[in-house]
Amino acid sequence: MSKDLQIAIDGPASAGKSTVAKIIAAKLGYIYCDTGAMYRAVTYKALQDRIDLTDEQAVMQMLSDTKITFIPGEPVQKVFVNNQEITKEIRQPEVTNSVSTIAALQGVRKRLTVDQRKLAENGGIVMDGRDIGSTVLPNAQVKIFLIASVDERAERRYKENIQKGITTDLETLKQEIAVRDQKDSTRKVSPLTKADDAIEVDTTSMNIEQVVAKILEIVAKKS
Repeated sequence: MSKDLQIAIDGPASAGKSTVAKIIAAKLGYIYCDTGAMYRAVTYKALQDRIDLTDEQAVMQMLSDTKITFIPGEPVQKVFVNNQEITKEIRQPEVTNSVSTIAALQGVRKRLTVDQRKLAENGGIVMDGRDIGSTVLPNAQVKIFLIASVDERAERRYKENIQKGITTDLETLKQEIAVRDQKDSTRKVSPLTKADDAIEVDTTSMNIEQVVAKILEIVAKKS
């Protein structure tokens, strides 16, 4: 297996991107970059600092003094802001429902995109997000666009939250996911969009193993 491929996995909230991307990276011996966790970390820090999330200047000022780092872990990689672990905190509903606002800020996207491209410049990486194939890594050799129905994605997030000890209502989750889809797809800067050369994979009726197998099949053809 070639060690220099860039694999971009995009798609809406709770389509299974992070779970699948992490497994694929492990199977290929690649680096895994969870770009969503980067935006969540910025959102968490802004909320903690009581910054108006629509005040781009204030958010960018905060970001200039903020260091986001990842450390491999099981079952999820650990996320740190300025050496404080926030792995669980960034998955709380307040952050989940606010991250699209932060992700719409042009300055934040530019700053994090630079970091993400540096990570990927030597290849051997699996990166997931909303605009990886279309904007962050436009020359990625493998581009996947994962989709699933709102009901299916809400069910997945509901089960994930229960495992993490987060209490949420299923119907509320469906509404929140639909709102995030709308925000992510209509924002002015790098909206959620399928790259022209991306391969769409509908995961609604597939389990994780089937999705992983499908993507590895696509990767094998590019190697």
